[in-house]
Amino acid sequence: MAGSWGCPHEVADRCTKINNLPCNPGMKGCELAGRYRFVDESKNERYWEKKAREQAGAEGAKQ
Repeated sequence: MAGSWGCPHEVADRCTKINNLPCNPGMKGCELAGRYRFVDESKNERYWEKKAREQAGAEGAKQ
């Protein structure tokens, strides 16, 4: 995938981290999954899971 950022795992539009599958930022196993939000909401599941855990932890610390 071409863009303004460079992923160290992307070689010739393939992800060397995930079995040489076509590079698809945000897919399961991707370094970006859960760290960033994507326009495609189907890629944001890990992000929302992480946010829910953080919120639950913050609420538990208040009690």
